Amino acid sequence: MVLAYHNIVPSGSEISGDPSLHLPQDAFGRHLDMLVRTHDVMPLAMALSATPARANRPVAAITFDDAYSGAVTAGVSELARRGLPATIFVAPAFLDGRPFWWDTLGVDHPLGIPDRIRERALLVHRGDGDAILAEADPRGELAARVPSHARGASLHDLTSAAGVAGLTLASHTWSHANLVALDVARRASELTRPLEWLRARFDNVLPYVSYPYGFSCLRVEKAAADAGYEAAFRISGGWIHAPPDAAFALPRVNIPSGSSIAGFQLRAAGLVR
Repeated sequence: MVLAYHNIVPSGSEISGDPSLHLPQDAFGRHLDMLVRTHDVMPLAMALSATPARANRPVAAITFDDAYSGAVTAGVSELARRGLPATIFVAPAFLDGRPFWWDTLGVDHPLGIPDRIRERALLVHRGDGDAILAEADPRGELAARVPSHARGASLHDLTSAAGVAGLTLASHTWSHANLVALDVARRASELTRPLEWLRARFDNVLPYVSYPYGFSCLRVEKAAADAGYEAAFRISGGWIHAPPDAAFALPRVNIPSGSSIAGFQLRAAGLVR
């Protein structure tokens, strides 16, 4: 089971943005404590190995999408406190404090962005944050209200996190565009640039990518393989059979921030996808 988290909100900080993505730090700590009681938590690469380390219990790997500042700081500190491994999927264009469009618009929609707005962002604007915000927040008034922990991490904090034992980095494309809606050249760039960027700066980079918004198709999967990746992840779908038989459409178990502890237990047990 590969768990998919997004942001971890530092203790004492406000929760803002897309309500499904921002999990309080203390709740994340409780998740980890429950997980280690029932699962063998392994590094992602080890969990996907054709010959994984011997495990007497279900295997779990922990991942984060987007490289939020809160995840890279508060989230990693909770992992380090327990000596647990994890992988952060990074979209480099959002590093150093850039807000994500869904959190920016979420400032005005605390109960969730309306479907019509989300669909326009993903289909008309192809998930391109610059285009979405140029239309919806041209003066940057909403973006200014997104707290620092809900923005892309600083390169300094990401570098510090990368030095924590058991922490690995991987790609979440360059700018979190909807790969399915892009032309061939833009899709290739979105996939090749982040892997090159990460490898130029860090030693602990996995040749993996997680698809923005969880969107993929056979063309996207082929483009990921052509870009040099060895595996690619969706945001949902449940458990992985090891060794995996569809390396470029691997499922994960998404952990929404609004789920209860009981809800987390059900997901960890494989009863909820």
